[in-house]
Amino acid sequence: MTTAKPAFIPRMEGLDALRGFALLGLFLVHMPEQYELYWAHPTKDPTQLMWHDAIFNIFAGKSFSLLALCFGVSFFIIMDRAAQRGVDFTVRFVWRLALLFGFGWLHGLIYRGDVLDVLAVMGLFLIPFYRLKSNALIALIAVFFLLQPVMIVQMIAAFDGAHWANQPPGFWSAVTPEAYLTGKSFFATVAANLSDGRPFKWDFMWESGRLSQILGLSLIGMILGRIGFFRQPERFVKTRLIGMAIAALAAAVLWFGKSALLPLVPTSDAVFMPRSLWESMLSGWFDLSLMAAMMLAFLNLYYSFGHRLLGLLAPAGRMTLTLYIGQSLIFVPVFYSFGLGLHASMSQSTAVLIAIPAFIAQVIFAHLWFKRFYYGPLEWLWRAGTYLTLKVPFVRKPKLS
Repeated sequence: MTTAKPAFIPRMEGLDALRGFALLGLFLVHMPEQYELYWAHPTKDPTQLMWHDAIFNIFAGKSFSLLALCFGVSFFIIMDRAAQRGVDFTVRFVWRLALLFGFGWLHGLIYRGDVLDVLAVMGLFLIPFYRLKSNALIALIAVFFLLQPVMIVQMIAAFDGAHWANQPPGFWSAVTPEAYLTGKSFFATVAANLSDGRPFKWDFMWESGRLSQILGLSLIGMILGRIGFFRQPERFVKTRLIGMAIAALAAAVLWFGKSALLPLVPTSDAVFMPRSLWESMLSGWFDLSLMAAMMLAFLNLYYSFGHRLLGLLAPAGRMTLTLYIGQSLIFVPVFYSFGLGLHASMSQSTAVLIAIPAFIAQVIFAHLWFKRFYYGPLEWLWRAGTYLTLKVPFVRKPKLS
């Protein structure tokens, strides 16, 4: 590996704040979802369903998508800054992804829904595109992946009578491991995550189209990094406003027009999967449209009168890795059987009402932390591991009066 001295470069706070917003959305989904245990006994209470549906319609799929887009932006920034120093960062970035995979693998021992190792694997596919100079071509490739080509192929095969193509995805009939619900043993949960959790997650990511979506969004993020979307936000005021309007219109059409769009793909007792795949694709495109509208609305507010308020999220965005894993370390035991086992008794409304002050506490913690330190604890470890040195500054030196 080539060596390079770590350097401090002024951060783009808008990107940090946006990443903090994505972290908030993920946490607000994880809490009522009870870190995946909700699906073992979904609520039938109308009031609790209202809470559940509100959170999931606003944030589920959108926050994850936003995190993938930010991942692509960060990829470009890291590669580009190294290139400006005359360093080819490719090999070291692969090593950085390997470390991220390690964080995700360890995190997955506790919570099978970890996305860090997925981002690490998909990040490998970004590297060849960095050297591709045409943003238009990269955008076309990104759109190709966002259109869910694997699902389209499966639809065509299903209409052609292929037996495999008409089989429902495995996660439709998946059963929550009993170790999560009644096992009472932390090691039983770890064993379940090792044996069943990892295959389930990767099957879900493939069958649901998430892998294709991550790659497409990461490529879009790379383009945004390349054109200076966060580095020179004043150049994109009109673009953000127009983009927000288009994305909001697309989301409205996909939401209110879904019942009219579904019949465009026929179905029958013999051929039923194409309609399900089509519905999944429509839902995925709605999530992408709403995510884009929310992202651009957030940035429009951040770069105007909302800067002071939304900027409060920036420190949380600077330590996303630490907080994301920390959330699981604290709240997985709240719901799982090896801890408090509240998955069957905590209501959706209670989970959300706990999540809001809990995230505020995380933001306060981040603000206090960065008064004393340069990086979040896991962020420092990741950076030190990337450069294979412990000389990465961590503690801020007190200012002399």
